[in-house]
Order: sequence, then C-alpha cells, then structure tokens
Amino acid sequence: MSQATAPEPPTSEPVSASPTPYASYATILAGFGGTLAATAALERALGRETRPASALDLIVLCAGSFKAARSLSRERVGSVLRQPFVEASANADVAHERPTGDGLQRALGELVTCTRCIGTWTAAGLLTCQAIAPRFGRLLTWSLAAGAGNDFLQAGFAALIARELPDARDRTQN
Repeated sequence: MSQATAPEPPTSEPVSASPTPYASYATILAGFGGTLAATAALERALGRETRPASALDLIVLCAGSFKAARSLSRERVGSVLRQPFVEASANADVAHERPTGDGLQRALGELVTCTRCIGTWTAAGLLTCQAIAPRFGRLLTWSLAAGAGNDFLQAGFAALIARELPDARDRTQN
C-alpha cells in the first residue's frame, strides 16, 4: 500500500528505515477478506436477499466512500484514528503526516494516510453496514455522499468567486 495522493515535498528523512512490512500487509488483506466473507455469511444467515446494485447505488457508494476516505485520511476530525500510526512533520500540518513505526503499525499508517487505500476499506465498510443494518447503512452512505457533493459545490463556488474577484479567496474560506 503506497501513498496514492499528491506527492509530498521531498525530505531528507526516509519514511522508515525498517524493511517493508509484507507480513503486516498480508494480515491487513486477510482481515479485509475475512470481514467481507463474515458479512456475506451473516447476511445469508439473517435471510437477507442481495439485490442487484443500480448505477445510482454505485454513484452514491463512490461519493460516500470518497468523503469517508478524505475525512479519515486528511481532515482533522480523522486525526484521532491516524494518530497511533503516523508522525507529523515539524509544522504539524495534516498533509505532512507520515507512517511511523515498524510492522503492523507502519502498514496501518500507510493505510490511513492513503486516500485510495482507505477508500476501498470505507466502501467495504459502507457495504457491510448496509448488509447488517440496511436502514442505518443507507442513511450513512447517503449522508457521506451528500457531504462529498457539498465539498465539490463549495470548491466550485470558491473557484468561481476567486476567478471573478481575485481577493475573494480570503472571503470564501469563512
């Protein structure tokens, strides 16, 4: 699992001097597969029928997992989950967090700082939630999708205002 976001500024310090934690990656992948298999088994045991996903379901899931992944891996609210697995640069900016430690700690740090990596997990988590608690899962997925839509609208509005009024960038941040 490598960092899949925009490249960070070069540093003279390596992310970790320890070897790549392949055994920890395998543990994480086994946990991922095991969780999905257990969810499918539970869904079957509960007698729930799976319905074919529509294009709208996929779009909402994508938007919801995008928002969850960004929140967990980049926003301050997600720092409580990242903190045990990352170290911040001297400026303590969230964008400059790096995985720390060895083994499983480092592998989880790589997972929680990579929006594409954690995005797969958030999508699986949302689907798991929909399978186990359908009403709550749907509410959670749609709420996150609406948050993603809001993010895009806010960014578009800020860009439009900044284009129209060069000094407006400061006003749109409030």
